[in-house]
Amino acid sequence: MTNLQSRQDQVDEKELQEMVAANDTGARIPEGWQGKLLLAVALFWSLFQLWIASPLPFYDWPLIGSFGIFNDTEVRAIHLGFATFLAFTAYPALARSPRHHIPVTDTVLCLLGAFSASYIYLFYEQLVGRPGLPNTQDLVVSITGLILLLEATRRTLGPPLMIVAIVFLTYSLAGPYMPELIAHKGVTLKELVNHQWLTTEGVFGIALGVSSNFVFLFVLFGALLDKAGAGNYFIQVAFSLLGHMRGGPAKAAVVSSGLTGLISGSSIANVVTTGTFTIPMMKRVGFSSEKAGAVEVASSVNGQIMPPVMGAAAFLMVEYVGISYVEVITHAFLPALISYIALIYIVHLEALKQNMYGLPRRTAVKAWQLRLIGILTGFLTTAGIAAIVYYGIGWIKPVFGDFAGMVIAALLVVVYLYLIRFASRVPDLALDDPNAPMLQLPEVGPTVKSGLHFLLPVVVLVWCLMIERLSPGLSAFWATILMIVILVTQRPLMAYFRQQGNLSARLRQGANELVDGLIVGARNMIGIGIATATAGIIVGAVSQTGVGSVLADLVEVLSMGNLLLMLILTAILSLILGMGLPTTANYIVVSSLLAPVVISLGQESGLIVPLIAVHLFVFYFGIMADVTPPVGLASFAAAAVSGGDPIRTGFQAFSYSLRTAALPFLFIFNTDLLLIDVTWLEGIQVFIVATIAILIFTAATQGYFFARNRWYETCLLLLIAFSLFRPGFWMDRIVEPYQQISPSALVQEAGNLQPGTELRIWIDGEDDVGNARSFLAILNLGEGEDGAARLASTGIELLDKDGKTIVDYVGFDSAAEHAGLAFDQVITGAEAPQVQPPKQLIYIPAIALLALLIVLQRRRRKEEPVAQPAAA
Repeated sequence: MTNLQSRQDQVDEKELQEMVAANDTGARIPEGWQGKLLLAVALFWSLFQLWIASPLPFYDWPLIGSFGIFNDTEVRAIHLGFATFLAFTAYPALARSPRHHIPVTDTVLCLLGAFSASYIYLFYEQLVGRPGLPNTQDLVVSITGLILLLEATRRTLGPPLMIVAIVFLTYSLAGPYMPELIAHKGVTLKELVNHQWLTTEGVFGIALGVSSNFVFLFVLFGALLDKAGAGNYFIQVAFSLLGHMRGGPAKAAVVSSGLTGLISGSSIANVVTTGTFTIPMMKRVGFSSEKAGAVEVASSVNGQIMPPVMGAAAFLMVEYVGISYVEVITHAFLPALISYIALIYIVHLEALKQNMYGLPRRTAVKAWQLRLIGILTGFLTTAGIAAIVYYGIGWIKPVFGDFAGMVIAALLVVVYLYLIRFASRVPDLALDDPNAPMLQLPEVGPTVKSGLHFLLPVVVLVWCLMIERLSPGLSAFWATILMIVILVTQRPLMAYFRQQGNLSARLRQGANELVDGLIVGARNMIGIGIATATAGIIVGAVSQTGVGSVLADLVEVLSMGNLLLMLILTAILSLILGMGLPTTANYIVVSSLLAPVVISLGQESGLIVPLIAVHLFVFYFGIMADVTPPVGLASFAAAAVSGGDPIRTGFQAFSYSLRTAALPFLFIFNTDLLLIDVTWLEGIQVFIVATIAILIFTAATQGYFFARNRWYETCLLLLIAFSLFRPGFWMDRIVEPYQQISPSALVQEAGNLQPGTELRIWIDGEDDVGNARSFLAILNLGEGEDGAARLASTGIELLDKDGKTIVDYVGFDSAAEHAGLAFDQVITGAEAPQVQPPKQLIYIPAIALLALLIVLQRRRRKEEPVAQPAAA
């Protein structure tokens, strides 16, 4: 078969690149001096971000001392100034607008936008001197800035986020005229623009700060890594390792898209980048156009939930949740990993349904032998490298003291030179040609050897983040510096080791690729910078109007107090709010609006949910909007590559993503999945059980296990999966987890409980605005001789009055105050945990039922006729 698919089923490379450009980097490429100016501004933006992320500004330079130091507010203003300038120059206003030159109107708008965005930096001293008292100039600039920011948002991201921002601005001004359920006192225009533009509560808030301090460096790192050839390397390695399996190209697509997703902040760019190669390969082994596109969509979107970057949301979670970066990625890792494992299993089931086979290897060694050798080699190599790095650097630091950094850098150079020499012994990887037939898979050995040096910057990044505990920005800076060195030197070094000569030309080529990578990194950031600024409008409106509590009341009314229905409504709202938004803006919007809803309503329903679990819940469903019709942008991109129907591709991708949609509900009720308060051994057990459970859930939703499921088998598989995910649900119905305590007997019972016991106390009181509220508070008993002393050590004293138990005193900054207790609240009930059998006992009947199902399906499979292999 030649050309894999006819022209009518494929779009050419130029159209695909235009699709990515329109969504991520800007569709306008001016010619002449305008084009050079646009490239120069993008290059200077990258250099500015590298400068502020480095320690260089704080060095005491000879003669001039330290210079180029900016505070966070100034950096945010300059960052948005660059983004706004490039938004009006790189993105045309309309479809018919010129693509190869910048009109005068856009030139004026880009200058006005850049000035308005940089206003806080340019007039910083004056604004600090009169906080909250804007003059006429401040108001004019602020209004102009807001209007131009909304227009820049429309150009770079389309109408959805712009419309949402306008709705919130309108809501802020028109609060008194709103329906009673959502009405508020309203704000004046002066208060609005001051809050949104001249403070760090709105546009220049936390989200833009994360974009300027962290996200840019990671996006730049990914752009440089891809420019060096790492993207192609990941794809080729995935195909060489997995392409021989059943549905192998689809499994390779999942892995390569996952690896690309680690360094990409855009699911659409991920789909187009890897999909041009993987989708034709999937179709070649028997996948339909829609299913091939759906696999690519599901795997590309999943890349946005995979640490360490998570589409830049990981760094936002650090600020919004208030925990360290290491904790964020620790909690997010297991759900993302088992979701990817389940997606590979979906591909395997599709291959079994249609009796597909993989592509042939270039070796006579049996597949299982290669698989075993690969697993053992990979495990031993990884463990050896990890041990050498960890213990080696741990030994270097105390021995060399202040010179340890120089010694480590020298060792890194030696390892890099060795890996380049190692790679020089095998041919360079050819660039992917999606229209060229692949009759055999790449050889595993040469393919893996050709790019091992690409892993060094990733190792440095992970080391700095996880071991050195440097800030994400500084970690990304050092990884980016190493990536710059690799990008410039890899070609001349490779030529030197191969004795090919002409080193100066190779060095110039590397320098040109570096400049291109810096420019691409900046252009990739235009949409993210604009998105975080515009999402700040929504965050500012929430803080200024209190719309979060209004939304909580609305969800409470619609859910009628039912906890599960409340979570479903929150998931649907996250899907709606996430439609058409990039990952970063998506998370900001859904977390600022809906995370407080889940927390407050969960507390009122007796469910205390860790904040990180709530943020991951809304983040997962916001990301699902990239999959879900009718807006699913990633599905439309995949359909453009595959030639399939976009809506059918979207629904198929949604069915593949059901496992991702189920996980948030599960880790809300079972926080073990997020590795919260679990030991290493418990973590391993959770991983094994959760992986088995997600595979069983996948088999149920896909209608195939060892054979095609009958309806009752699907029901039993869902029951088994639920039991493995939430064994505590069944154990709580066998033995009550808590003993009830009468409020009047709470002090006495506290004396009978051990210090540290977790008390669940039901409270009737008022919220911040005086409305009646009932909720659950969690309080850990302190030390003391009797119940009153143990309660007092937590900061609370109780009083019995008129047959009610009333909170008579709450200590300032005490555990009781942090739990939400306050003066004059009425305690309506209390609970203390009681001994239960281990919830893991539920695994026994679940596994026994699973074994019975396996026996029945395997027996039936032997009796079914064997389907013919799908045509290649």
